[in-house]
Amino acid sequence: MVTSNLGELSRTLVQLRLLTPQQLEDCLMELGHTVHDAEPLLEILERRGLLSAYQVGQLRKGETSGLVLGDYALLYQNASGSFARVYRARSLVDGQMVGLKLLRSRWAKDPKAVAQFRREAQLGKTLKHENIVPIYEVGQDGDQHFLTMEFVEGGNLREFLNIRKKLSPAEATKCTLEMALGLNYALGRGLTHRDLKMTNVLMSSRGVAKLVDFGLAGLETGNEANSGEGAQRALEYATLEKGTNAPRNDPRSDLFFLGAIYYELLTGTPPLPRTRDRAERSRFTRYSNVRPITQIAPELPRSITAIVERLMQINPLRRYQNPGEVVVDLRAALQELGEGTPAAAQSESPANKAAAPPSVATIMCIESRQKHQDVLRQYLTKHGYRVLMLSDLQRGLSRARQNPPDCLLVMAEALGEDGPQSFEDFGLPTPRTVPACLVVLPEKRRDSRDGFHETEIDRVLMQPLSLRELHRAIRQALRNCGVQLPEAKAEAGN
Repeated sequence: MVTSNLGELSRTLVQLRLLTPQQLEDCLMELGHTVHDAEPLLEILERRGLLSAYQVGQLRKGETSGLVLGDYALLYQNASGSFARVYRARSLVDGQMVGLKLLRSRWAKDPKAVAQFRREAQLGKTLKHENIVPIYEVGQDGDQHFLTMEFVEGGNLREFLNIRKKLSPAEATKCTLEMALGLNYALGRGLTHRDLKMTNVLMSSRGVAKLVDFGLAGLETGNEANSGEGAQRALEYATLEKGTNAPRNDPRSDLFFLGAIYYELLTGTPPLPRTRDRAERSRFTRYSNVRPITQIAPELPRSITAIVERLMQINPLRRYQNPGEVVVDLRAALQELGEGTPAAAQSESPANKAAAPPSVATIMCIESRQKHQDVLRQYLTKHGYRVLMLSDLQRGLSRARQNPPDCLLVMAEALGEDGPQSFEDFGLPTPRTVPACLVVLPEKRRDSRDGFHETEIDRVLMQPLSLRELHRAIRQALRNCGVQLPEAKAEAGN
């Protein structure tokens, strides 16, 4: 632990700006004057949601250097690669939630790696498009280098497809169109992606595809990508281009891998079997002998399979020559499917419910405790829901009024002592635009339950409450208001 002394830990937390003096004072009052050990304070801070489980774990291990970088507090580690780690972080200036990508320490000592990392960030800052995750800031704290970007509440495309298994032709085409729009915008500014794959496409809570990580965009020589993650990421592109005599950094290479994503969205089967084996990924036959999509899914419309086939032509001269050409054909295919032409900007509009696949119910959960947020998000996502997580009650209610979810779930801690005493107090518009509303009350507020007039879709649940019981109540409320439910999954426990 950083220290077992309560006073020293208190000073550390305030100095790091993880707590305000007032927050610390409130917790110390709960602790009482007879306690002098640091551990009980950490337990209170985690229970109240003032520190995340990750932060508490780092403090217990005596590691404080990575808790705050610049003006950002690191809350959880979301992903890790050989080159960098990605965290969910909160701005200490305005409270904004961001994604923070931190260069690993072993690369921070390599000037070339640092230059590539900072170059990635500077290039990303120039991209402002609805279908590209924006980069906000390039920072350095001592010898640690990082960038911040939009925190997308949702998951990557692979996680999404693990739930859905495969998408309908219309859904897959909309998603691919949004990716192509992002690529077309970037190419207009001289940038290619160079690492297009399922995990580098994020699906927002509104069902909008956003490209992330233009890390190898526009590199003019191979020297900068000869080691570390750069070499790993460049391998498949380099193999394809070498085998077809295409120029390095060919925009048409992005289109081949866009086709691979489209293929998998439509069939549920990756055209390039996943492997970490470098030798396998370096074999040109891996790319030239892809099984035709018409053999995997012969029922697909010819207009759709023709786009996939042209995107994945091994000869780059027979492939689409730029993303703009793909956009035209994808929009035509959507019209043929009777889906119209959804513009990227419209897909972010609260009024456009078609942006989210209709068979995925959206749950907006308001929960102030960050550890519980992750448990709920993981559990509900596993059971086939799209989850939008917020920590502030008033902000969440405002979002629910503007862009109604299928179910509004308000957890006990987010209510506070003086929180709403009835469903009417939530201020939801009349007629109701949120189909289902569930409120979880703590035992100490049992007396206030009578103020909530329950119906088939408005329910009050009391703690203690298992995840299974919560899920059962959600499904029943959604069923009662006619929302299509994901397929129920068997549960071994809570």
